[in-house]
Amino acid sequence: MFVVVLTYRADLARVDEALQDHIAWLDRQYADGVFIASGRRVPRVGGVILAGGLSAEDLERRLAEDPFRRLGLAEYAVTEFVASRAAAGFERLLS
Repeated sequence: MFVVVLTYRADLARVDEALQDHIAWLDRQYADGVFIASGRRVPRVGGVILAGGLSAEDLERRLAEDPFRRLGLAEYAVTEFVASRAAAGFERLLS
């Protein structure tokens, strides 16, 4: 499983201009079953994505297609981890 932390590198006006394309990209990742959760950081300085069921190479390929990355609007920090415990209802997260 992976935690992806996005940090914006452009002003929010530029981020907002690309937001609909970013959401369409997110939708494709959810449809493929590899994104588990995503959302904005608070304060709004970027976002967080939880992803699973794919290799680090596949994740990197997918992240390279994100409009935020292609346009230089965000940078990405990826952390891989193995979930060994999960709350009731979240057993899918276990490796």
